[in-house]
Amino acid sequence: LSGILAQHCLPGSCKLPAACAFRALLALKLWGIGRPHRAMPEVFDQGLALFAGLNAFPKRSSLTEYSCRVDPRQVPNLMSAWARAAQQAGLPRGNSFDLDFHTIPYHGDDALTENHYISKRSRRQKGILAFLARDAKAPVFCYANANLRKSNQNDEVLRFADAWKQRTGDWPGELVFDSKLTTYANLARLHQRGIHFITLRRRGPKLLAAIAAQPADQWKRIRLHNIDRTYRNPRVLDQTIRISHYPDPVRQLAVTHLGHDKPTLLLTNQTHETPTRLIDRYARRMLVENAIAESIDLFHMDALSAAVPLKIDIDLQLTVMAATLYRLLANQIGQGHQSHTARTLFRKFIHAVADLTIEEHTITVRFGRRANNPFLIAQGFAEERCRIPWLDNRELCFAFDTNGTQTVTS
Repeated sequence: LSGILAQHCLPGSCKLPAACAFRALLALKLWGIGRPHRAMPEVFDQGLALFAGLNAFPKRSSLTEYSCRVDPRQVPNLMSAWARAAQQAGLPRGNSFDLDFHTIPYHGDDALTENHYISKRSRRQKGILAFLARDAKAPVFCYANANLRKSNQNDEVLRFADAWKQRTGDWPGELVFDSKLTTYANLARLHQRGIHFITLRRRGPKLLAAIAAQPADQWKRIRLHNIDRTYRNPRVLDQTIRISHYPDPVRQLAVTHLGHDKPTLLLTNQTHETPTRLIDRYARRMLVENAIAESIDLFHMDALSAAVPLKIDIDLQLTVMAATLYRLLANQIGQGHQSHTARTLFRKFIHAVADLTIEEHTITVRFGRRANNPFLIAQGFAEERCRIPWLDNRELCFAFDTNGTQTVTS
């Protein structure tokens, strides 16, 4: 992390270097503090200061000031460098992505803040519109942008494709999103670039009447493979149609018997995929909403008006980084923990009491007996030695108390 920050020339000072300031901000995310009015008493724990490489944790004014000093133009490059580092650390990279908008509520009276729809409140109110892309293979957020206005939000899917092309050298393989993310004209631009997409189509009365008038022999019964589904045998009408501002024919799937009164309409430019695979893939897009809810729960992505105010682009980048670190931890532990949420990982492994012994060359973290410590021991944490560059290259080692006997001592 220190090398990435130095490479992109993030601001810092002699007493508060960039790496220490950034790790202090990251600690608030990883520890799930949420930046409320009582945030400072909670960070008196010396472990958080040690994590940041400081003698004491910075005050609220220092954290806020640092986030304002970061140039917004540096954030996309920082995000790309972080993604490459995460891949080198073992995070898988896929080519299918779930896309969605999320409105971060704002409760002030700033005239420059636009009204956006907030799904959890079923209303429109002032807020910051954020675009999020989730890698379906990792699974973790790989792209985020909060510098959006209503005038350019429809083109953000194209900017994500350009950013991914610049980051990896290839266009995204598949994009899955709902009907309000972009326009038909942008769907045509995605098709021209060779990018596959799956999206919903808005249902008007005339369109529903035309679908209902189709002969019964045009509908086919299929079986979905997800064993958790209640409705596994929907009926599908597979057609090739034309839509406005899209020069080529496009494939439309009308799906009924999914538990809804009206048919679900899917648009895609994938002509050789089976309807079963396309419907299953779009259903998994809902996981991006679960990931957003997880980021709100532990990483406090909606803490726009908080006692420790941060610039929204830095706060969103920190959310992506924290989610990535928890996913790397889950993959390292294994044993079924890959599917657990960050909140569950925090409760099982991170939120624990330990004794720290700081010596000249070694820092030993000694954990007491806990039910989940055997998972850490089985994955070699008890034998691991981590060099900490920002703490004079000390080595960090872990000790676990097992039936009153320590497996590792300093």
